[in-house]
Amino acid sequence: MELKLILESLLFSAQKPLSVKELRDVLAAAAEQEGADATAKSLAKVKEGELTAALEQLAREHETAARSYRLACVAGSWQFVTQPEFGPWLRALVGVKTRPPRLSLPALETLAIISYRQPITRAEVEQIRGVNVDATMQTLMERGLVEAVGRAEVVGRPPTYGTTALFLEYFGLRGLEDLPAADELRRIVVEKPPGPVTAEPGLATTPPEQLALQPAAPEPGEGGNEEAGSQKTGGIPKG
Repeated sequence: MELKLILESLLFSAQKPLSVKELRDVLAAAAEQEGADATAKSLAKVKEGELTAALEQLAREHETAARSYRLACVAGSWQFVTQPEFGPWLRALVGVKTRPPRLSLPALETLAIISYRQPITRAEVEQIRGVNVDATMQTLMERGLVEAVGRAEVVGRPPTYGTTALFLEYFGLRGLEDLPAADELRRIVVEKPPGPVTAEPGLATTPPEQLALQPAAPEPGEGGNEEAGSQKTGGIPKG
């Protein structure tokens, strides 16, 4: 039995999209079942690359057959989806689900900047857009399209932001590599603040107040003032 047909049966019966890793786990579990045949055992250790190749071949075959549905990879998981032109009949069958309101133009602009320049700080987004983005960023994070992914290696260590898996699902993308070309957006120069001052590479940041301190002058009698000390003997000045 061909691997692609086994995968087709799994995706057809699944209640949710399945990633390549999840499909591989199912094949491994099937091989461990009592009474598993030779085919099931032979697929116990199939490589993820082989699974991906079989899925892509299956997707091409469904596309060539021009059926009412197709096999698609969205946000790294595979699923069968109906073609958009059959929407009117499907809506009549299952009803119309309430969807969040559409993103505003400022939100789309901000989201585009983050998706192409991630990881990126809020200040860098504002440099590109030229306006304050506090409210827009809050909206995108509440919608689950953007999240904090780390901290920038600059003074203050501000958080950096990137897109989420829900972003890929929202726009029907397999991954970020499927984003349309936007060379102009990537070429915009963003001025970054200076990095944190460190005493030595690998050491913790030195506070600025410590960097400003100068060596204190030696006290009298503590080196560098031998002549003054020679005028005394036992604490009594010489005559």
